[in-house]
Amino acid sequence: MATIKDVAREAAVSTATVSRVINKSPKAGKAAILAVQTAMKKLSYRPNANARALVSKNTNTIGVLVSDVSDPFFGSVIKAVDQVARQNNKHLLIGNGYHDANAERDSIELLINSGSESLIIHSKALSDQELIDFAKEAPGLVLINRFIPEIAERCIAFDNFKGAYMATEFLIKNGHKHIAYINSNHNISDSHDRKAGYLSALQDHNLPSPANYTLEVHLSDEGGKAGMIELLSKNTPITAVLAYNDYIAAGVLAALEENNIDVPSQMSLVGFDNGLISRYVHPKLTTINYPIGLMAKQATLLSMKLANKEKYEPESNIFLPTLVKRLSVSKNKS
Repeated sequence: MATIKDVAREAAVSTATVSRVINKSPKAGKAAILAVQTAMKKLSYRPNANARALVSKNTNTIGVLVSDVSDPFFGSVIKAVDQVARQNNKHLLIGNGYHDANAERDSIELLINSGSESLIIHSKALSDQELIDFAKEAPGLVLINRFIPEIAERCIAFDNFKGAYMATEFLIKNGHKHIAYINSNHNISDSHDRKAGYLSALQDHNLPSPANYTLEVHLSDEGGKAGMIELLSKNTPITAVLAYNDYIAAGVLAALEENNIDVPSQMSLVGFDNGLISRYVHPKLTTINYPIGLMAKQATLLSMKLANKEKYEPESNIFLPTLVKRLSVSKNKS
């Protein structure tokens, strides 16, 4: 017996679109109606009571998709969205995507079907085209931390390349010529862009970038610790390290402390994100500020205006990094 997912697959649309067609929602476009009706006929699909659930009602909720709600970075996203939601008498529905395409797709469809007209979506696994299609279905959908040119006006993103370039250049200006980069092992644009920024800064200053200066680790302090131990084991002649984020940097600090290597007199270190942990490790961590809270607020305001078909110009669609100088970098005198 065919299911609603079978119909969606046959019609090349989401299950949310199938539900809209079944419920005769005014949000269903002519092309979608024809595709779904053709698929239903081909598969001999008959909607049941669940499929006929009303999807067009505004439930006064804002849907939020993050990678992992337990990650403090995404906790900042949710807190910022919730502040705007409460000011507008709305509540949150939250989904986890875990950088997995199926999990992200299912969560977005669930949020759409829930009746949430405003959607703040952090998606790294879905293709540009699939997110464009979702944006066509949900007028209030806004992407955060991702930029797709075709829907640029509905994206609130961050310049990761420039952030990593800035951090690497700061180390270079402090006399460091042998700089390692410990990257995330997640196959996402953030890790690719940050590595590209690091390599570009080295290239622009005619500095070496051997393959053994870079490695990928689990996105945690334990990953950072393991990565630093690997660099030390290889006896690489580095005097400074750039870490993908502050948690990896905290692990690097732990590994250096255990091996009696002082930061910053013997090894300089720069993190990324300017998370809470960067202010409480020893020494306090020089890092790149990632204004994710401000970005999330802008994304929420934009989403609500789009859902209400009102014009709104966010302060910025591409947010820029700034350097936060603390105590983990010193001049290399060798």
